[in-house]
Parts: sequence; C-alpha cells; structure tokens
Amino acid sequence: MNGSVVWIAAMSVGCAAACIFISRHLQKKMESLYQNILQRLDRAIGGEIQETAYDESMDAAVTERLNKLIRISGMNQGKAQQERDTIKSLISDISHQVRTPLTNIMLYAGLLQEQDLEDGARALADKIGRQSEKLEFFMKELVRSSYAEQEMISIHPQIMRVEEIVNTSCQMAELAAMKKDIRIVQEETDALCYADKKWTAEALGNVLDNAVKYSPEHSQIKLRVIPYESFLCIQVQDQGIGIKEEEQGLVFERFYRSKSVSGEPGFGIGLYLVREVLSKQGGYVKIKSQPGRGTTVQFYLSRYETPTGGSML
Repeated sequence: MNGSVVWIAAMSVGCAAACIFISRHLQKKMESLYQNILQRLDRAIGGEIQETAYDESMDAAVTERLNKLIRISGMNQGKAQQERDTIKSLISDISHQVRTPLTNIMLYAGLLQEQDLEDGARALADKIGRQSEKLEFFMKELVRSSYAEQEMISIHPQIMRVEEIVNTSCQMAELAAMKKDIRIVQEETDALCYADKKWTAEALGNVLDNAVKYSPEHSQIKLRVIPYESFLCIQVQDQGIGIKEEEQGLVFERFYRSKSVSGEPGFGIGLYLVREVLSKQGGYVKIKSQPGRGTTVQFYLSRYETPTGGSML
C-alpha cells in the first residue's frame, strides 16, 4: 500500500514537472514567434519587402500578406504624391494667371483715380480699386491656405546670397508699404545662407506683410542681416501695435488670431507658414515685442549646408 502511494506521488511529481517543462517550452516558443512577428511588422512599417517561403505554412501566409500590404501602401503613397504635385502645379498656374490681370486692374484703377473725373466716375473708380484690393487679399490667402499643408511645402535649400531673399521679400511688400507711406530700410550685405530661395522669401514676405499691416502710416520698418558663427539672422523690426507676451508663442499656431486684431483682414496662416518653412530647412524664428512699442521678428537660417527636416532650436 505504501509502495502504491509512493508510486502515485512520484508519478504526480513527474507529471507536474513535465507540465512545467512543456509550459515553459511553449512560452519560449510563443515569445520567439511574437518576436519574429514584431520584427516582420517593423520591416513592413519601413516598407521592406520580405522573402517568402513558397509553402503552405502559416509563416509564409503571414509574410505574403505583409508584402501585399507594403505594395498597396507604396502604390497609394505614389498616387498621393502625384496628386499633391498636380495640386501644387495647378495652384501655381492659377495664382500666376490671376495675379497678372489682377495687378493690371489695380494699376488701371489707380491711374483712373488720379484723373480729373466727375463725382460719379470717381466713385466708380474708387469702388474698382477697393474691390480689386479685396480680390488680391483673398487670392493671397487662398494660396497661403493651400500651402498650409506641410506636404505642399517642398524645400530644396542651397548655399546662396541672403540679399536675394531679402530683395524678393521687400518687392512683395513694396506696394502695401507705399499705400501707407511706410519706409522699408534694408542694409546691404554679402552674407551667405543655406536656404530655399522661393519658400524663404515667401516666409519673410509674410513677416513684412504683417509688419506693414500692423504699423501706423508714415512709420519705418528696419531690416538687418546679422551673421553669427553657425546661423545667420534676418531681423525685421517695426513700429507697430506689438504683441502681448502671452500671445507671442501662439501667433505661430495655425489659424490663430489675436482678439486685438480681429478687425484686420487675415486668417492666421502667414506666421504658421513661416515656422514650417524655417523648421524644414534647419532654421527657427523668434519674436520680441511689447504692446504699443513694435515687434521684432528674427529669422535664423544656417550659414552652412545641414541636413534638413527639423528645427535646430
């Protein structure tokens, strides 16, 4: 009897040990399987096509489906990029085609307003001038809105003279400044920077546009280029209404507009584009301002060729 009990106890211990061994073996096997799946998923996320064993195993079936997902994703990405390129080209063509006749309309309206006209004709000329200015504003905001999508901002920086960027931006703001008798003062410079001319000029033009919009008539906007060891600073200083300290970080958010300027035209896109353009080419932007005492916006661009795609704050 005692022998039977001992035998049963030994069998129980043996079975328990076997169960523990089998459980641990299965656990290790499952961990290895999960680890293998995670590695495959990581490679799939990276867009890597994986070798497939052409058999009827579950492993081969999983690999085949992952490869199919990668191919479908690649096709969709290619199609999406093609559509973005088409939209960019279309927007560029439309804005160019509209801007030329619109500029002519504004010019002719201005010439009419300078003529010795009867009261009725002068009133009509004034209306044409105001409506054409309004149309120009909405055209600019439409283009800016389309560019507000990060995928639409395609940066190709190169080493170039910063004066080229500054001159292009000043030309963009020249007409608005003339209407308010605002003088834009820029210093000559032969400094070089690493930037995309088109997009950086667009961004700086947005800053100058704001400086003109929020500055009083007959005032002055100073534009300086300050070289540092690694960066180059383009500084725009105006004599405008200024920005409250608590709002200085918010003005770069998409569609943000201060209550203090709610009466002025705009959609809160310009400074958002400034930040995106600079960060995509390894630069950044700062604001120094006090209400009623003007605003200083500082563009920081690299002086040397650097990897793009991130801010260097």
